[in-house]
Amino acid sequence: MSIPASPPSQPAGLARPRRIALVAGEASGDLLGASLIDELRKRYPNAEFAGIGGDAMRGAGLDAWFDASELAVMGLSEVLSHLPRLLRLRRELRTRVLAWKPDVFIGIDAPDFNLGVEKWLKRRGVRTVHYVSPSVWAWREGRAKKIGRSADRVLCLFPMEPAIYARHGVDARFVGHPLADEMPLEPDPIGARRTLGLDPDRPVLALLPGSRVGEIERLGPDFLAAAARVLAEIPQLQIVVPMANMHAHAAFKRVFNAHPDRDALSRALRELVGRARMLMTASDVILLASGTATLEAMLAKRPMVVAYKVAPTTYALVKGLGLLKVDSYSLPNVLAGEQIVPELMQRDCEPVKLSAAVLHWLRDPVAALALQPRFRDLHLQLRRDASAQAADAVAELLAVPHGR
Repeated sequence: MSIPASPPSQPAGLARPRRIALVAGEASGDLLGASLIDELRKRYPNAEFAGIGGDAMRGAGLDAWFDASELAVMGLSEVLSHLPRLLRLRRELRTRVLAWKPDVFIGIDAPDFNLGVEKWLKRRGVRTVHYVSPSVWAWREGRAKKIGRSADRVLCLFPMEPAIYARHGVDARFVGHPLADEMPLEPDPIGARRTLGLDPDRPVLALLPGSRVGEIERLGPDFLAAAARVLAEIPQLQIVVPMANMHAHAAFKRVFNAHPDRDALSRALRELVGRARMLMTASDVILLASGTATLEAMLAKRPMVVAYKVAPTTYALVKGLGLLKVDSYSLPNVLAGEQIVPELMQRDCEPVKLSAAVLHWLRDPVAALALQPRFRDLHLQLRRDASAQAADAVAELLAVPHGR
């Protein structure tokens, strides 16, 4: 997107450059923040940037008061053990931001940390922006109103989100998805296979049972059993599993070594360290856990089977309380507004149904090919130069006199 011809870079009478505080708490947020800083600097060449970020944001010019890794805490037990430190960090950050007197505070994802900081600062007269909406389209829509009490403006990655916020009187803007900007419109599966050393003449099934240990332990056995059934039908099949990190690798090893189909699978199965996106591009079919990976699979233009299950009591509670607001779970189906890829959830997430859905794509190349124009249209819908759009939305907010 082109930069406005007359960006509101330095209002008359302003004695100092714009000050923009940002907080990102993990690697994906650090990359988003770095791109946003680059775009904001085009609009405010003399701006100062400070807050919490990682190497990417530092490289873009952030004065990092704390490192993003200090917020990267996962799991309830880990959060509890780090809680005193996190509360102390939050107090120090809020005090420092308020003393610095920024023109705007931008919380990038990390809602558990950022929304509380935003709310505290907003009550004290600081303009606030939350970049990356939590999934209010999927569950607990009422959170939108609560988020509006924290943020003056919410920047959304998906086009269906602003309308939800509008129902609750919250200013939200669709800026596009950075992954759609990053991933090519025309993927190169042959090149990806060559890079990964996969046989170009044998079909490839990618297994992605999640990146968290709990997901792998819950979904891994069914995914492996389904893969074994497909392998029995298509003996030349290549089965490849990417490991997100060493914890995921250890969890998958435990599941695989205990699996009854281990011997049959061992001749066809290969593990990768990372490179999940390249593997998706190289695959004929992807069997994966519901989540952000389904968006990457869609952007790679590959047929997929989406599966997930949680503890039965958890599922019954969520459904019973009406917290889950969607009939479709995977992002390709949500974005398309219809079921274009199979979703096998809860009781349907079992080997016979999973393998049948995978075999459908492998045996019907016409149906698999028909997905590509649909996926391309959705890709274009999300490809809006997200960082530039986000910077424009921040600049527009700053152009309005505070308090109006």
